[in-house]
Amino acid sequence: MKKIKLGFGIIGTGSIASHHVKSLEEIENCELVAVCSSTTERAKIASERFGVPAYSNIDNFLLREDLDIVSVCTQSGNHMEPIIAAAMAGKHIITEKPLEVSLKRANRIISVCKSQGVKLSVIFQNRFNPGYLQLKQIVQQGSLGKLILGNAYIKWYRQEDYYNKSNWKGTVKGDGGAALINQGIHTIDLLLDIMQDVQNVFGQVKTMVHDIEGEDIGIALLNFKNGAMGTIEGGTSLYPGYEERLEIFGEYGSIIYEGGKIVNCDFKGKEDSAIDPSKFSSSGASNPMSVDYRLHKLQIEEMVDAIHNDREPLVNGETAIKSLELISAIYQSSKEKKLIDLK
Repeated sequence: MKKIKLGFGIIGTGSIASHHVKSLEEIENCELVAVCSSTTERAKIASERFGVPAYSNIDNFLLREDLDIVSVCTQSGNHMEPIIAAAMAGKHIITEKPLEVSLKRANRIISVCKSQGVKLSVIFQNRFNPGYLQLKQIVQQGSLGKLILGNAYIKWYRQEDYYNKSNWKGTVKGDGGAALINQGIHTIDLLLDIMQDVQNVFGQVKTMVHDIEGEDIGIALLNFKNGAMGTIEGGTSLYPGYEERLEIFGEYGSIIYEGGKIVNCDFKGKEDSAIDPSKFSSSGASNPMSVDYRLHKLQIEEMVDAIHNDREPLVNGETAIKSLELISAIYQSSKEKKLIDLK
């Protein structure tokens, strides 16, 4: 049976919107039908850039009958309002990470989407990387045995103009913080996907190089509910910027995942592990736009399949909020200088 074509719209026409546009150009039975920007001038530029009608009024944008799914690509602290508006109009939603900058706003989004019966997917595209899926399969089949340690390192670097040219990056209101909630959250999400729920955390964040409200370096010590321990080290002041790294240790071996690839996989009693490292690499260590759009494409395809088969998307609101909960607890721990328990 031929699947019905789905009409997509994009709210927010900054640089990340191009990843959604490129993805839609390659996905069968999907079509970009309109975009919505913050001003008339920006809408005009977006219309010329993407070749579709553009709006500066979100209500008029959402009135389009050919609009089935809305991609929200606005600043992090401005996700809730357009998502709720789209949900109330009966549109399914794909939003860039994080879900929002506060747990209160994130939970409001989840509640409204559920009450309106629309699907919500949050972009954590690294979950669809072939190398990560290989790592996850190894862990799930029990090859590492009991998990004992999980580490996430996001030692990235951003030039000063990365923040200077933006009116929201690195701000509490627009970004929710900085290095952990913006850049680090992707690898933190993968760490939680493997290690599962956190029992408590002790963290410290500082702003040491950049002139921003949020942190440009952060460190945390984690205790997971399964008894394992873990660490997080993240920053945007760590010149020249190195590929993000995930380390998973179990009683029978370990896996090191770096820059989107498995670089080491060792098991007790097996000198040569039969692992075919993925050649796919996509890291924003020093350049945020070096991230490959093809992972966005895979997640958008998964969302389309969820709609056609009336199931929950892989990364729904409840899944996506876990990394926000942990990062919020790290910020709280740093402020209060104490160990913070999670739910």
